[in-house]
Amino acid sequence: MPSLHEILTAHSPVLLLDAASTRVQAGWLEPPSPSSDSDFAAAAHWRYSDDEATTAVFECVNRLGHAPSEAAAFIFCEGPGSVLGIRTTAMALRTWNVLQPRPVFAYCSLALVAHARPGTAAGVIADARRDSWHHYQIGRGLRRVPPAALAGELVMPENFRHWSALPEKVTPVPYSLATLLPLAANAELFLACDNPDAFLHEEPNYLAWTPQIHRAPGERGLTR
Repeated sequence: MPSLHEILTAHSPVLLLDAASTRVQAGWLEPPSPSSDSDFAAAAHWRYSDDEATTAVFECVNRLGHAPSEAAAFIFCEGPGSVLGIRTTAMALRTWNVLQPRPVFAYCSLALVAHARPGTAAGVIADARRDSWHHYQIGRGLRRVPPAALAGELVMPENFRHWSALPEKVTPVPYSLATLLPLAANAELFLACDNPDAFLHEEPNYLAWTPQIHRAPGERGLTR
């Protein structure tokens, strides 16, 4: 898995899209000079929107002032996070790549937060619905766990929706790519993907359904 620095060295400029949180973020990334992290920040231009993701993704891209066709590669957040936002982003990338194929790289939102906090062993969490939580910890990777399994220091990215009650000891942390990416620019967090889509712990299972003609209660058959 390449790092962000490696991607920018091989493919530049890069259009980055993240709709995992309620704040959509779009970045236009150029290769930084190797001297410092501040150079990385200076080589990135960001746009944000708190509107509905189905429109905010494209609004942010338009406000960057660069057409998707100008990008040499795409980076996107595959989750965990807002499924609607992530799938809107993935759909846009698949469409743009039909017109002009380019490399696409995906990253995990919680992994990015964890690797941007060097020296801490905190677990980074996000709501996984159905009374469970996504949990990422360096060295253990991404898991889906029940609330009872959440222990130790916990942090949760800001602007991530949750439906279950938050654990008692969880600290909100900023989810700003302009801040996080320079801190994790050398971490091997990015996975090349041919078919961008939202992250799933496992493929969904579908129950078999046999179609039947609807009849009124007690009706035994049809008559002419």
